Amino acid sequence: MFGRLMPKEEKFFDLFNQHAEFCVKGARELLELMKDFSHIERRLHAIEGLEKQADKVTYHTIGILHKTFITPLDREDIHRLITKMDDILDLMEDAAQTVSLYDIQTITPEAIRLAELCLGCCEKLKDGISLLHNMNHSREILEICEEIDRLESDADHVMHAALSKLFRDEPDVRNLIKLKALYEILENVTDICEDVANIVEGIVVENA
Repeated sequence: MFGRLMPKEEKFFDLFNQHAEFCVKGARELLELMKDFSHIERRLHAIEGLEKQADKVTYHTIGILHKTFITPLDREDIHRLITKMDDILDLMEDAAQTVSLYDIQTITPEAIRLAELCLGCCEKLKDGISLLHNMNHSREILEICEEIDRLESDADHVMHAALSKLFRDEPDVRNLIKLKALYEILENVTDICEDVANIVEGIVVENA
């Protein structure tokens, strides 16, 4: 019986990798939605589906965590990492729903750029998390985390410039409110990616 309680270490890392892959796929769908509104409902449905699949991975990870006697990483770190990753797709779903529910008719280059940065952050996260099983990759992982920080900073600058332009040039108050909400959600995606990177960075520092 004790043997069944011993962890298969790769299982947690496999689940992290699965979730990171869903985040990347969601970010790609979100970017395509921003580029072309002609298939908005299909894109929204795809993102919602990915969010549900990622939820299942999160619940499964937490379920295994409760049943595992010895874990490859600190238990709290595992819980924090998987739940914070889950917030990424939640926000992507919010962004897609905002476009649909607010009936945003035209998109701006700034929104597309923010979506590109969301994808960049998710791709880097996937790269970093794929190396987390082996602390011999610690330096590379930390470099990836630094790159995510840079991308988040870029997104922050893009959003500030976008808001400045919006308040300066947009005559329709309703459209201003819609786009402001969209910008903020997209930028929040990169914020959460940075939060995940900080958790990964802490794991590396503790275990390398």
